[in-house]
Amino acid sequence: MKSGKVVSVETAECLRMGLKYGELRDRHWLVITEDGHMVTGRQQPRLVLVTLSCEGGQLCLNGPEMEELRVPLNQPNNPVVPCRVFSRDVEGRDCGDDVSNWLTRYLESDKTVRLVHFEPHLKPQKPFEKDPLFPKDEKVAYPDAAPIMLMSESSVRDLNTRLDKDVTIYQFRPSIVVSDCEAFTEDTWDHIQIGKVELKRVVGCGRCVLTTVDPETGVITRKEPLDTLKTYRLTDPNQKTAPILGQYYTVKKTGVLHVGETVYKISY
Repeated sequence: MKSGKVVSVETAECLRMGLKYGELRDRHWLVITEDGHMVTGRQQPRLVLVTLSCEGGQLCLNGPEMEELRVPLNQPNNPVVPCRVFSRDVEGRDCGDDVSNWLTRYLESDKTVRLVHFEPHLKPQKPFEKDPLFPKDEKVAYPDAAPIMLMSESSVRDLNTRLDKDVTIYQFRPSIVVSDCEAFTEDTWDHIQIGKVELKRVVGCGRCVLTTVDPETGVITRKEPLDTLKTYRLTDPNQKTAPILGQYYTVKKTGVLHVGETVYKISY
């Protein structure tokens, strides 16, 4: 779920539209207002404490001081609704009133929120419409920009040397985490291979206020680590006010990823 609690897995399919683990697909669920606008941790920071999982054809939601909710994963009779991720149009199938009531209660929202699920035949986002560096045929469900965002543990360690309080990599919500490399070396990995999967770098990930939400408490400060990142990671002239941490990739060759596999930089 977009802005939901991080789900760590040992293996995942790497598909054109992102990672897949069983019935879970990365950022294929989206919380929206009743008029279809996205709701994320930027507006509702406690969303980062909500766990969405799939078991035996059921969608499961868990959150602090909430009862577990289970509903059918597939509800083909529910309406397909138009949504917006930032300014881009996309569609999703409504997950039903029980889910809506659960999320609205959990967020203590004075306005009703709903959950939608992206299905393969629905209208996707086209990242090219946000950034012409993306291929025109690229499609995603509900990510900010790309199917894959990769970053290294060493880049976060470098950041932590500059902070009063350490942050974890979960604060930055990557889909793939790489270890045993130099800080920020991912900035130079234009074409990489992991197992049989091939990824092509498009652009750096410009960071926003969501990085100031603590993934353990759901509290937003709107200051760190973003303020510190701005002092030394304004490295992309195309994103003048957004510091870069991590890189966006498209999937050129699909396959299965396993924790511990070597990342190879492809040179020509």
